Amino acid sequence: MSKAHLLLLLAILTETIGTMALKGTAGFSRLGPVVLVVLGYGASFYFLGLALKTIPVGIAYAIWSGLGIVLITALGYVLYRERLDAAALTGIALIIAGIIVMQVFSKSTHG
Repeated sequence: MSKAHLLLLLAILTETIGTMALKGTAGFSRLGPVVLVVLGYGASFYFLGLALKTIPVGIAYAIWSGLGIVLITALGYVLYRERLDAAALTGIALIIAGIIVMQVFSKSTHG
């Protein structure tokens, strides 16, 4: 795994932490979760910005948002017992397939 891909992974993980903390903010009325949201998103954009030095913006953003959706959906299922119907699961599967196609077959380079 390249340094840029490691930075992108850190961006995804910190964005996931920030997003998951949103539920705990109770409409931004609880300070602890609000701080976690701000730190999570701040770190995520920092790491994403570093990754963009090497990875094309379209590819990086598709992977960042796609894997973030998958992780947040999985955590919502585990932590909050949020259930998805067949259409939602199919959509998640298509997102994963798209990320795999980009990683395996794309020859896009930074311009």
